[in-house]
Order: sequence, then C-alpha cells, then structure tokens
Amino acid sequence: MAALSSTKPDDHQILVEEKLSARILTLNRPKQLNALLFQMISRLLELFIAYEEDSNVKLVIVKGKGRAFCAGGDVAAAIRDINEGTWRLGAKFYWKQFTLNYILATYRKPQVSILNGVVMGGGAGASIHGRFRVATENSVFAMPETALGLFPDVGASYFLSRLPGFFGEYLGLTGTRLDGAEMLVCGLATHFVPSERLSLLEEALCKVDSSDPAIISAVINEYSKQPYIKEKSAYHRLNVIDRCFSRRTVEEIISALERVALNKKDDWISKTIQSLKRASPTSLKISLRSDFRYVL
Repeated sequence: MAALSSTKPDDHQILVEEKLSARILTLNRPKQLNALLFQMISRLLELFIAYEEDSNVKLVIVKGKGRAFCAGGDVAAAIRDINEGTWRLGAKFYWKQFTLNYILATYRKPQVSILNGVVMGGGAGASIHGRFRVATENSVFAMPETALGLFPDVGASYFLSRLPGFFGEYLGLTGTRLDGAEMLVCGLATHFVPSERLSLLEEALCKVDSSDPAIISAVINEYSKQPYIKEKSAYHRLNVIDRCFSRRTVEEIISALERVALNKKDDWISKTIQSLKRASPTSLKISLRSDFRYVL
C-alpha cells in the first residue's frame, strides 16, 4: 500500500542518530502508526543512497517510534491529494518507493530493521528486502491489500513467493496477520529478540565497527531466542495450504478449500474461505497472477 502527501516536509518524521559507524533511522509518526508520507520515502531514499557511499557508515538500523514499525502508506493523505487535484504526486511516490525497495534489496552494507510492532504494506517493503529483520513478541505482519481493492506491491510478489511452500500465496491473498514467532519460522524475519532486550541489542550493534554480515548476525544472535509458535498458527496448516493455494486460479483455490471443509470441520478453513470471498475479486486475481514463481 502506498501514499503521498503535498504537505510541507517535516524533518521530524525521520529521526537520524549518528553513533560511531552506525546510523539509526526512526520513523516518527507514532499516532499514525508511522504511516509513510511522500516526504518520508524521499528522505529515506536520500539517506540510504548517501550512506552507501559514505565510508564512515558501516551499518544502518531502521526502527519505528511507538507501537508500530510502519503500518504502510498514509491512505488518508493519498485521498486528500487526489481530491485536491495533485494525483500526479502518486507517480513520483511510487517511483521513489519502488526505487527504495530496490536499493534495500541490493544494499552493499548491512541494514537491520527492528520490527517491534505493526509492519504492513509499505512498511514491509521498507524492511523485508533488507539483510536483517528482527521480530519481537509485539510484531504483527500482514499484506492486507486485497481487502482494500489493491494488491501487494513493494516487491511482495518476490519475497512472498520465496516463503515455504505456498505460504506466501496464502498470506498475500487472505491478508492473514502473523506474529513475530510466525515471521521467524517462515523466513520473513531473520531473528527474534524479546522487546526488553532491544535497547541492549541496539547498543551492541552501535559498537560494532564492521560491515561484515557474519559479525552483525553474531551480535544479533547473542540477544535472540527461539520463540514458541502458537498451536493454532496457520503455519501448522502448511500441508493444507500447499494443497489448496498451489492452484492456478482463485476459483480453484476456493473450491479446493471447500472440498477440504466438507471432509473436516475446521474454523481455520472456514475463516480462510470467508476472507477470500470478502476480498476484491479483481485484487485476488491480480495478486495471484503477480506471484513471482509464475512469471519467471
């Protein structure tokens, strides 16, 4: 999900801290769950490009203030700009957002995203492409676009299609929410660190004068733990998900789920079918067609 805004830039929307060879970027719109504005994307892109060329910078840490990393794009701002006749700003926003996604995916220096809270839509694009993604017990991940008449963008067709089996198709089509433990086990997160240890982790990372990913990973490992995956987690249903979401059309996926439901009473299957039927049919078809495994 993306957004734009014609408001004047606010330097406080992205807080920058310099600590030795590390740079800490904090998304700072806590009341709006750090929803992205045009200026925020522009500033992040500017900073990441500058840091990649700066030999004094060895590591970039990105986090969000409050109870979210980033809930996606600021839809209210997008609607306001469209109503004011400045919709062309949207094209610039998308260009910068997708450029930022590419920069993160090909970055030569380690980036650590601290996902201590909500991470959805554009927030996933600003983190999942990076090398290190740290989830906590407060993490909530989702790509909810199909319920809004949109489709998962920000490179989601790339990272979702690389999750185990057809778990990515399930997440992209249904908009299902995952917690931090589920993010770790499916590969969306690289580490799980209890939130009470984040300040210690950040302090340790800032003392590392290195861009060696192995060294950065070793530091994060010192504060990591293996979380418990809840019994009702969708990840435990991977066999059913693979059987049903491997179909080539949305209609076939729903039919496969309905056949399973006939033979087994399961609230999870019923809720999954309901999620698909409530979503935008066009969005579902575009999302499934954009699956990277089918367009190679």
